[in-house]
Amino acid sequence: MCATVQTFRELLSQQPFRPFRLVMSSGQSYEVRHPEMAMLTRTDMLVGTGDMSEGVPAEFRICSLLHVTTVEPLQAGASSGR
Repeated sequence: MCATVQTFRELLSQQPFRPFRLVMSSGQSYEVRHPEMAMLTRTDMLVGTGDMSEGVPAEFRICSLLHVTTVEPLQAGASSGR
């Protein structure tokens, strides 16, 4: 997948927001269930992971946009699989 920053900006700003999963070249995947759980830079997407407390994720992962192989839509109520 050759996605641009604009592609990810559109994913994060769509109304209504549609949750998605980033699948990386390493095989790892990260779910973005809310737009506030991700922050975009020119080269990376920071994705909040782990249990949320007071609306803040436990930790985050830096996902290089160059290593995103697939963006998959998530079904409502789908379980988290890291």
